[in-house]
Amino acid sequence: MAPNPIILLVVLFLLPLSSSSLPPPHPIPAIIVFGDSTVDSGNNNYLVTLLKANFPPYGRDFPGGRPTGRFCNGRLVTDFISEALGLPPTVPPYLDPAYSIQDFAAGVSFASAGTGLDIATSQPFAVIPLMQEAELFKEYTVQLARDLGEEKARYIISEAAYIVSVGTNDFIENYFSMTTDRRKQFSLEEFGDYIIGVAAKFLTEIYSLGARKIAFSGLTPFGCLPVVRAANLLNNRECVEEFNEAAREFNVKLEEMIDRLDASLPGIKLRYTAVYDFLLYAIQHPRLYGFENAVEACCGTGEFEVGFLCNKWNPYTCEDADRHLFWDAVHPSEKLNAWLANLTLNTSLAEFL
Repeated sequence: MAPNPIILLVVLFLLPLSSSSLPPPHPIPAIIVFGDSTVDSGNNNYLVTLLKANFPPYGRDFPGGRPTGRFCNGRLVTDFISEALGLPPTVPPYLDPAYSIQDFAAGVSFASAGTGLDIATSQPFAVIPLMQEAELFKEYTVQLARDLGEEKARYIISEAAYIVSVGTNDFIENYFSMTTDRRKQFSLEEFGDYIIGVAAKFLTEIYSLGARKIAFSGLTPFGCLPVVRAANLLNNRECVEEFNEAAREFNVKLEEMIDRLDASLPGIKLRYTAVYDFLLYAIQHPRLYGFENAVEACCGTGEFEVGFLCNKWNPYTCEDADRHLFWDAVHPSEKLNAWLANLTLNTSLAEFL
């Protein structure tokens, strides 16, 4: 599938987000986040799981230079979006006891690194399944109404911008890894249909709790992740086309499901965020976006380090993460997150503003 030239040209000339970004003319009261490690701002810190990033060098470019549990050298896409909307510059994790419901009234992340649409994706790592994230959101709505009053709580819930970023783990940690029985139970097409059904159920659930303005991110070309390319030795560490094709096919199904729900649920604004084409183009032409390396990540050797393998004792970590598309072997660098935030703001979130 060829990259969309219109989207690429728009994104190419957008400046990275900064603290000088002006808030939108129609203020969004909060940003509410669901998904996996791409948007987990630290919930996994409070779980008994190996999937954590609350140690150096994670967070070395975050304000204060501290690790927060974000799988990044700095801020996430959702942090940049929050700041651009005139909200706080970071989105706190729901499980962090240092924050109150008053803090969460302007933004909150229920995301959990390692999770997926399929509950079988989250089980091996003991992380929060996506449908349980919806349960935490339900708890949040009750607390919000109790502490801020019914009217204000309804306003925040209905007018907030919702970001959902999930699905990659269902393929690389689950279906293609053979750590579960899903390949025995489903063909690839059937598995895609199955998890699309879970996505629809999840969206319907948060809609029933009051969510209305929702942007759901499609899959990236995950066959080009450094950890995937590093394992593709027989093909000179090229992108794995089988994985990328699975992402494209899933994205088609996801967009179709989103269009159906958008047409059938009264009052909802449900939008698909197309990230595949942009990221593939950036991987193929990194210098156009100010990067030097799209093959190896910054942390460690840049080939396989993620989570506890990306640590302060690894002598190979690069000095300047802004030169790399990827921070660790799976996750974007802060600079790439800023680009992805701009893409989201100027496409799926644009009509919410």
